[in-house]
Amino acid sequence: MLRPFHYAFLVLDLDATRRFYGDLLGCREGRSSDTWVDFDLFGNQLSAHVAPAIPEPAGIGHVDGIEVPVPHFGAILAWDEFDRVARALQDADVPFLISPRVRYPGQPGEQATLFVRDPSGNPIELKAFRYPAQVFTE
Repeated sequence: MLRPFHYAFLVLDLDATRRFYGDLLGCREGRSSDTWVDFDLFGNQLSAHVAPAIPEPAGIGHVDGIEVPVPHFGAILAWDEFDRVARALQDADVPFLISPRVRYPGQPGEQATLFVRDPSGNPIELKAFRYPAQVFTE
């Protein structure tokens, strides 16, 4: 059984963060203060903390011939949920770092994936596995 993870990260503005994660991605808001807010990121605890600046990603990784920002964080969604969220991002004119696509078609680990930046510039990957039991399959 998988257990939820907790991830704390930096943001520039709580109002913009609430609009992106809460309104756009549909993440339920949890506890908060004047300097941080928790979200239920598809079953995981995400804690956004206000900071005066956000560091740029440290590097670039190479996955299936595509350059991806590292570090990044994200969530694994259900296949149909991925399509809904991808459409919501498109409809809101959120620019994609990597447009929605399917990697490894017909193979173990076939997955839909996309990358965007939140309003503070944090790179986020959202993905869905065609067969969820293959999340950790080689």
